[in-house]
Amino acid sequence: MTSKKHRRSEDVKEKKKKKSTRIIYLFAIIGSIVIILILFFIILFNALFPAVDADPLKMKEKQVAIIWFSDQQELLLVGEKRYINKENDAAAQAKEVIKALLEGSKEKNINTFPAGVSLKDVKINNYGIAYVNFTKSLTKLHPGSSSSEMASINSLTNSLTKNIPDIKKVKILVEGKEISSIKGHISTSKAFSPDPGILVPMKEEKK
Repeated sequence: MTSKKHRRSEDVKEKKKKKSTRIIYLFAIIGSIVIILILFFIILFNALFPAVDADPLKMKEKQVAIIWFSDQQELLLVGEKRYINKENDAAAQAKEVIKALLEGSKEKNINTFPAGVSLKDVKINNYGIAYVNFTKSLTKLHPGSSSSEMASINSLTNSLTKNIPDIKKVKILVEGKEISSIKGHISTSKAFSPDPGILVPMKEEKK
């Protein structure tokens, strides 16, 4: 038979074991609460004080470009100053110029491309010919007529060649393929050269 002293000793050991287990559970709970509070305050701090992107390379540098639109008589081209993103290569810079052209006039001149026309890409060969590749929206949305097609061609060609020295001529493509014309009036089988004779001289800014 087990003596009273032995039973008492076993009871003490059992109580110590239970006490140690409770202490371990208590520390585990307290530790979990502390971790949750730390995570909460980190999330709260980040929400109240978002990190500022200090990388200057991610801040796009701007440059001035002259974008050409039709005058009210749709005979000449009028230049408008724009601040566009400055890119490292000519093809990417050409896309920025065309983007500004497609956005339309901000000075009540006549837009040379209808709303909804979108660009796919631009490639420039070693001879300075820019292959401007539009989506099929160009031929689908363009109003047509000799004057409007010529206005689109001239505004595109002059906007690119005047702002990007690497570009000497402009060839229009749709979905990566050559087209005979935009809407059946002006042949687009060859690349176009700029026509400085139809540009209205820019007004000098007052100092």
